[in-house]
Amino acid sequence: MRGVRLTGIGMFGVMRKARPSIPAHFHAGIDIRRPNNDYDNEPVFPAGPGVVVSKRDDGAFSQLIIEHRLGDGRSIWTVYEHIAHITVSVGDTVFANKPIARFLNTRELDSLGWQFDHLHFEVMKRKPYSLKPSPQTPQRLCGTYSLECFTLEKLHETYYNPLELIVREDIR
Repeated sequence: MRGVRLTGIGMFGVMRKARPSIPAHFHAGIDIRRPNNDYDNEPVFPAGPGVVVSKRDDGAFSQLIIEHRLGDGRSIWTVYEHIAHITVSVGDTVFANKPIARFLNTRELDSLGWQFDHLHFEVMKRKPYSLKPSPQTPQRLCGTYSLECFTLEKLHETYYNPLELIVREDIR
């Protein structure tokens, strides 16, 4: 994760204030700034090889969840949110050197809000919970626990701090 720049409030474990319909909670991921000044086609790459288990592509909260198998048989799940032009579908195998989406572009940010000019990235220890797909999001099969982390204990039971992870050779 060398060279990753975070937003001002994008650190893991920061208490997020309550907003309409969203309770106060601890931030379950990191908010990564756009690495270059490419506001047309800044790519988003997966953390490593894995399989897409959920895809939501309906606006500012578009999201991918990818399952990564570890060498010891366990899994972790990575989450990518506030993305656009998703190029993969549920069941697809992804690799670290091939983009899966891109950051929101200028037109999308003007429409959805510039507060989404970052990549929200999470690493879950627990399998995401199942969701019933809708006609608007037919591949959204899973959800995350990000708005359920009301204590630091719950946060650390459910998530890894992405900045503390070492590049894993056992992800396959």
